[in-house]
Amino acid sequence: MAEIQLKAMAHSYIENPTGPDDYAIRQLDHVWHKGGAYALLGPSGCGKSTMLNIISGLVQPSEGDVLFDGKRVNELSPRDRNIAQVFQFPVIYDSMTVYENLAFPLKNNKVPAAKIKTRVHEIAEVLEIEDKLHKKAKNLTADEKQKVSMGRGLVREDVSAILFDEPLTVIDPQLKWKLRRKLKQIHEQFDITMVYVTHDQLEASTFADRIAVMYDGQVVQFGTPTELFEAPNHTFVGYFIGSPGMNIIEVERCAGGVRFDSTDLPLDAWQADILGRMKSNNIKVGIRPEFIEISHVATDDTYEAEVRDVEDLGTYKIVTVKLGEQVMKVRQSEEFDASIGSHIHLSFPKQWLMLYVDEFLVQGQQS
Repeated sequence: MAEIQLKAMAHSYIENPTGPDDYAIRQLDHVWHKGGAYALLGPSGCGKSTMLNIISGLVQPSEGDVLFDGKRVNELSPRDRNIAQVFQFPVIYDSMTVYENLAFPLKNNKVPAAKIKTRVHEIAEVLEIEDKLHKKAKNLTADEKQKVSMGRGLVREDVSAILFDEPLTVIDPQLKWKLRRKLKQIHEQFDITMVYVTHDQLEASTFADRIAVMYDGQVVQFGTPTELFEAPNHTFVGYFIGSPGMNIIEVERCAGGVRFDSTDLPLDAWQADILGRMKSNNIKVGIRPEFIEISHVATDDTYEAEVRDVEDLGTYKIVTVKLGEQVMKVRQSEEFDASIGSHIHLSFPKQWLMLYVDEFLVQGQQS
């Protein structure tokens, strides 16, 4: 396994890029530490697969360096980097048996036959395909083929890392959870550096210890699932993580805080101080639906809002409210009761009210 470092790395598919919009990946520095389980999360077109292919050696970056354990590997092939990559669709030999598919990478590396047998059976047991070893790959189901494809990456003990490019795309939804958990168990058992690309936040949080969220060619936040949820570093992270996503509202400065429509929101002193030193007028506040509090009684720190919709999801309800001209989502328990058109009172706990300038979270030392 290896520590993988991206140093001042950027990539453009245009020969002579002239600006940020010409880059599939904008210049960044990033480290995937040895033995970690990571996810690379973001929407289609954000640069996830490009980054994975640069790490593997399928693509050379336009700028900067890729380092494995401190050694520059920009010109090395995937084979020379000892990278295993698992793609969206299974890459296996249909004419071979499952055993022959799993043994193939080891035979290529001239591993002794006895060692091959031991290793193949070990991986087959972990993936629960021991009973399929002597079956032709063409006769397998889609999820079984993807298990074999994963096994071809896992079978080599000398790999620097295993890269997964949306490997569960073709898998039946009922089997996805089981395979995600299986990959997590494999990581814990073999302690291999793994990077898992996906657009599905559930897949990312189930598999990874830390998640890199990509947006518009940048890693806008790298953290644990809890950090991404509780303190999104970028408005996109707030919107993309969570169901429903964070409520994000455009605001303007006012005395002691910010304002939207006729609603004034006070800020903590440290937030107001930082905001006062920033020139941009691209200012937003964000709060997750889970953290807005609802009351049927008005107090000094509540805001009157109209109930526009109540969606009952069984174990909880999503309440759509209108405050001024802003429509927000609030998550409530299944016991919540209010009729559409009625008025309720909202409060925004300061520890959960995030302030964003130019889309990035304003952070500082809270008192």
